[in-house]
Amino acid sequence: MRPAPIAVALDAPDLETAAHWASLVTPHVSTVKIGLELYLRYGPEVIASIRGASGVQVFLDLKLHDIPNTVEGAARAVARLRPAILTVHAGGGPAMISAAVEALPATQIAAVTVLTSLSEADLERVGIAGPSEDAVRRMSAMAVGAGAQALVCSPREVATVRAEVGPDITLITPGIRPAGAESQDQARIATPEQALADGADLLVIGRPITGAADPGAAAAGIAAALRRTLADSDRAV
Repeated sequence: MRPAPIAVALDAPDLETAAHWASLVTPHVSTVKIGLELYLRYGPEVIASIRGASGVQVFLDLKLHDIPNTVEGAARAVARLRPAILTVHAGGGPAMISAAVEALPATQIAAVTVLTSLSEADLERVGIAGPSEDAVRRMSAMAVGAGAQALVCSPREVATVRAEVGPDITLITPGIRPAGAESQDQARIATPEQALADGADLLVIGRPITGAADPGAAAAGIAAALRRTLADSDRAV
């Protein structure tokens, strides 16, 4: 059975918990996401521990944001880890994005547009011209022009971004919450089914899976619902 297009965010307090979660969800999902907390606490060896023998895709979510030369060096430093996806902040500009793309030709460089935790009021406070949908669209066009092969945006903007960048760019959407789940610290959210329908390619889901009593069963349930959605969509074409 084909794994569902889900990246499980392994935001665990320790490596043992993260590896356990990964072992439970990898039969059902295509990707696991390793963020700053785990990477800074355990270093590069966390990738091998999480990947194990499963061959699951690793999404290294470091959100690099610095001058182009520094980001290029950081990207080269993780090349041996063979991440499927590495994030950089779109706000770093086109030269920085291009530097990461050139440093890691075998990895999808994903440009993070506007963090899903930011509200419209937050954007105004940090000096980004809104509304958020316009800001994300502008950043997306710039990042793709600089060579980014993937974009990270909230499910609220995914349809607009898809219309802007076309079908060949991978759209990654955090802020995914199954119907009835709490939004927690995410300001711009949608259900998995709606995000896929709007054009997302990879859904980032964390606490609705890892916070469940049985993360494996939670991942299996969401994956099954997504496969039904995809099958219905294929039949409708």
